[in-house]
Amino acid sequence: MSGTIEARLAEIGVTLPKPAAPVAAYVSAVEQNGFLHISGQLPFDDAGELMRGRLGEDRDIAFGQLAARACAMMLVAQMKAALGDLDRVERIVKLGVFVNSDPRFTDQAQVANGASEFMQEIFGESGRHARSAVGVPVLPLGVAVEIDAIVAVTDG
Repeated sequence: MSGTIEARLAEIGVTLPKPAAPVAAYVSAVEQNGFLHISGQLPFDDAGELMRGRLGEDRDIAFGQLAARACAMMLVAQMKAALGDLDRVERIVKLGVFVNSDPRFTDQAQVANGASEFMQEIFGESGRHARSAVGVPVLPLGVAVEIDAIVAVTDG
C-alpha cells in the first residue's frame, strides 16, 4: 500500500527535513543491486543548526540520543529523495553510528539507540537492523554524531 510509511510519519508528528546536500566529493546515496547505500548524515536541530559537541566532555547521553535521532531523520529524508517512495524500503539493514566522544566515554551504544529506536518506530519490524556504534575523537564540522546506512529496497 503506497503511503504507509508517510502516514506513519504523519501519525507520530514527524516532518522530515530537507535532504542535506553533500559537503564534499561524494553523493548522498547510491542504489545498487537492491540496496541503497546512504552517506553519513549529520544532525540538525529544529532550527536547522548543526548539533555540535563531544559526548562525555560538553554533551550528555540525552543530547547524543537527540543528535542520533536527527541523523536518522536525515537518513529517512535521503531515502525519500533517492527512492521517491518510502514504501520501497524493504528493511533497514545496517546503521553505522559514529559518536564524537571523549576517550573516557563508553556509552556510544546508548547514544546510537536514538537512531535505532526511530527506525523501528517508523518502519516497525523492518526497521530492526544490525549496527555499529563507534567512538571517534572528531567528526566533520564538529558534530556530535554522524550516521550512515545500508537499506534493502524493492524495485521502483
